[in-house]
Formats: sequence, structure tokens, C-alpha cells
Amino acid sequence: MRITIQRVSEASVQIHHTLKSKINHGLLILLGVGTDDAEEDVEWLCNKLVALRIFSDEDGKMNKSIMDVNGDILLISQFTLFASTKKGNRPSYIRSARPEVAIPLYKAFHKRLEVLLCKPVATGEFGADMKVLLCNDGPVTLNIDSKNRE
Repeated sequence: MRITIQRVSEASVQIHHTLKSKINHGLLILLGVGTDDAEEDVEWLCNKLVALRIFSDEDGKMNKSIMDVNGDILLISQFTLFASTKKGNRPSYIRSARPEVAIPLYKAFHKRLEVLLCKPVATGEFGADMKVLLCNDGPVTLNIDSKNRE
């Protein structure tokens, strides 16, 4: 399971020119589910995510977590995080989980974040053609892979 985290001052997602979700200060999370991912990846990655100290403290140092700042999260499914570009010019997505595996894990990730944050987490729509708008704050962008824990 892979995530790209972007600290944002605001973010939103539109589907068919209609606003689906919008957040202010917080994190935009792009979530990719791989073929070998399971519930343990959800648990580890969610716990890691909410504890990351990537928000500024009173001294301007990145020392606070999403929970410390009571920030919001916008969660977007993103199968292209598992793209392989080793051969040719057309990416291969063979390592991305099929919807029958990815959707339940995406939903479990969403639910786990809501439990940890004790508030709703905004989402896009799995498999939809989405327009994601954001104002990256910092900019701060991080990538985490649940298979690279060391």
C-alpha cells in the first residue's frame, strides 16, 4: 500500500464538474493499493500517517501531527501509484490491485482514519474520473510504502 501525502491549506475534488469534497488546513492523501496488500497494511499506514509530525509548531519547526493541529484529510484512490515505467513508454499497472481487492481495503483505510481522528474524512469516488485541486502548503509532499517499513 502506498500513499502520497501533501500538506495543504485547502484541497477539493470534483466529479463531473460537481464538488464532491472540500477540506481546509490538513492533508491530501493519494492512496494506492497493491496486489499483495492486506488489512495489516491499512493498520500500519494509518497509524503512521496520523502520527507524522509535518505541521509547524510555534517555532516554525515541523513538530506537530494532523491530530495535534485538528486538521482535515481528503482521501483519494490512486492506482497509478503502483505504475511501473521500467519498460517502454507506457506505464504498466499490473502491481495495482483489482477493484475487488482494492475497494474493501480503500474503505477500511477510510474507516480507520475516521476512527483515529474521531471525525469524518473527506473522499473522492473510487474509480471515478476526478479533478483534484489543492494548494500545497510548504510545499510538503511525502511518499510512504507499507512494504518499506525499515
